[in-house]
Amino acid sequence: MKNIFIINTHESYPVSPGKLNATLVDTAKSILNTKGYAIKITTMQDDYDSIAEVEKHLWADAVILQIPVNWMGVPWSFKRYMDYVYSSGLAGQLCDGDGRTRKDPSKQYGTGGTLKGKKYMLSLTFNAPKEAFNDDKQWFFQGKSVDDLFWPMHLNFRFFNMEPLETFVCHDVMKNPNIENDLQRWQIHLDKHF
Repeated sequence: MKNIFIINTHESYPVSPGKLNATLVDTAKSILNTKGYAIKITTMQDDYDSIAEVEKHLWADAVILQIPVNWMGVPWSFKRYMDYVYSSGLAGQLCDGDGRTRKDPSKQYGTGGTLKGKKYMLSLTFNAPKEAFNDDKQWFFQGKSVDDLFWPMHLNFRFFNMEPLETFVCHDVMKNPNIENDLQRWQIHLDKHF
């Protein structure tokens, strides 16, 4: 891998200006530049062109998505990005439709992805503590993992035939932040995968 596309999906809100997500993006850029990777970055605050964004996905060997978890999913502005950009790539750039044809509609749905060999990584920031996940005794997530919660996002990239890298998570960033530790873990995580 030599080309990394980072998408900062943060949408600014009064209670969450996005400093941590911006710091994680800047840290990744610095670490990966030092290792010789070429980096492109898009934020949800940027004006972007759908075709140019599809081209960034084609250019990249890996896509890192920096996601502040809002209401158990991605911010609305990134959902808008996906609707416009990923729909622009349906004509063969990101996928060749859903993989089926009118001649054979029984073929496996979701097998039309054209980005074989490319990787993606989710980097998530949560208000939820780590203990809220993977524990059947926890009321809210009922034993589910972070990746269970983000299964739809994993499916989006599986639809393009991309392979996941291990998800990175910063937990409890509002009520009990440990940013210094999070940044150390982020460097270790990036060193492990790049």
